[in-house]
Amino acid sequence: MSARRLVGLETEYGIIRPSMPKANSTVLSAQIVDAYAQLVAEQDSAAKAARWDYTDESPLQDARGFAMDRDQAHPSQLTDVEPGLEDEEGIWTAESIALDGNDAHVGSTLYQEKDSTDVVMNMVLGNGARLYVDHAHPEYSSPESMTPRDAVLWDQAGDEVMRRAAATAQRLGSGELLLYKNNTDNKSVSYGSHENYLMPRDVEFSSIASGLTPFFASRQIFCGAGRVGQGMLNERASFQISQRADFFEAEVGLETTVNRPIINTRDEPHANWDKYRRLHVIIGDANLGQISTLLRVGTTNLVLSLIEAGMAPRLELEEPVVALQQISHDPTLKTKVRLRGGVQLSAIEIQRHYLQAAENYCADRGIDDPGTTEILSRWAEILDMLERDPMEAADQVDWIAKYKLITSFTARHQLSLADPRVAMMDLQWADLRTDKGLYYRMAERGAIQGLFSQEQINQAVANPPEDTRAYLRGMTLQRYAPFVVAANWDALSFAVPGARKISRFHMPEPLRGTRNQIGELFEAQLEIAEFIDELARRR
Repeated sequence: MSARRLVGLETEYGIIRPSMPKANSTVLSAQIVDAYAQLVAEQDSAAKAARWDYTDESPLQDARGFAMDRDQAHPSQLTDVEPGLEDEEGIWTAESIALDGNDAHVGSTLYQEKDSTDVVMNMVLGNGARLYVDHAHPEYSSPESMTPRDAVLWDQAGDEVMRRAAATAQRLGSGELLLYKNNTDNKSVSYGSHENYLMPRDVEFSSIASGLTPFFASRQIFCGAGRVGQGMLNERASFQISQRADFFEAEVGLETTVNRPIINTRDEPHANWDKYRRLHVIIGDANLGQISTLLRVGTTNLVLSLIEAGMAPRLELEEPVVALQQISHDPTLKTKVRLRGGVQLSAIEIQRHYLQAAENYCADRGIDDPGTTEILSRWAEILDMLERDPMEAADQVDWIAKYKLITSFTARHQLSLADPRVAMMDLQWADLRTDKGLYYRMAERGAIQGLFSQEQINQAVANPPEDTRAYLRGMTLQRYAPFVVAANWDALSFAVPGARKISRFHMPEPLRGTRNQIGELFEAQLEIAEFIDELARRR
């Protein structure tokens, strides 16, 4: 047990064009992805966007031992097909956009000069990540990493990728596109910030669900992003801890956009099916703050290790969805939620049960590596601060930093939280522009702690983690992009000059393909056929 575990984070970004507020968001998202593909090509004339390979996708397989019928699934669950550009009138192809480029809800010159085969909506990046259109949002899915700090770093790289894509889209004539790292438009729509954790398949899913539910309901106190408004429709003008809490309606389930569950049952490991399970977590907020993200990933890693060892605290919420929302609605952190049997605990008290279990387990087994020690130490310190006074953690926890800023503003100007200026602040907090976003302006003043420099983030934009298969994927895209016809998390497909068939290389082991294992292949500058042969030999 330690804080090390294979992790990947996914972020769907809010997007608008200020000059055309009713512009179709799916089209805008396509412009972001396509612009980044053009930026990559500008930087390296040999580079191109590799098509995403949907061969191994199985989005309707349920971890409880069955598969949902395709005709019963919500369209958003069908992630095993190429995305289309949709509006209320049907499906837009790239060709129809080129023909209809002057339409007010398209509003782009970018596609008017493009062939229908040119528009890129899905690409694999040289740092091992995926950038694509996920229905109405541009999404960055980070490469697999092995430590909480690396998970934070390559998540931050995603924010930088999006900023560069928006700047490129504007330069290429798409107009100004604004991106927001948040989770709701406050008009009934919520979009995701998902986490993915690799686990052994032999761990019973029922124990995962029971061990995680109280933890997920309460961890928002140190990794919530904060929201002005309550309810899916923003019915009440009050501040709450989590942007996502009010959009959850079930305890366990396969859905991600309707009837959202606290525990998602999607069973799609993107790895050796017999050995691994990918726990797909949909309940987190999108964090701008690096420490909130570190705590979100690091504490979850430790709790999963407790579950695998059969050592998770025996806690059971009487009404998990109600408890999730009760905790979110109380920034004072005083609310106690009911457990089965009548005991009532606060979110801080629930978290202390998990922290104590993790501390005891690590102490008993002499687990004291620096990464685990950092997470345990930060976990304990943040709970102590939250118990004394949540405002003590304003330089580390997203929701508290936002809450402090907004309450100071409303007090100074004698405003209520229902004032439109407060809603604008809530949105501007998540603006990815570093000179406009309120989070970034506070961070620039030193009011929010960080973990990484801009130079380190830039390096993560350009390069993959070195200790997972993301290294093989990313470096292959950097060195052999013209020959990569498709890629996904666990496969690369090559078209070799003179060969009669596509060569598909499988990567079912997430910890194979690291720099230590194959770095010399890229240094040797092999021809593509030699490179593929050498990969096959080392399989």
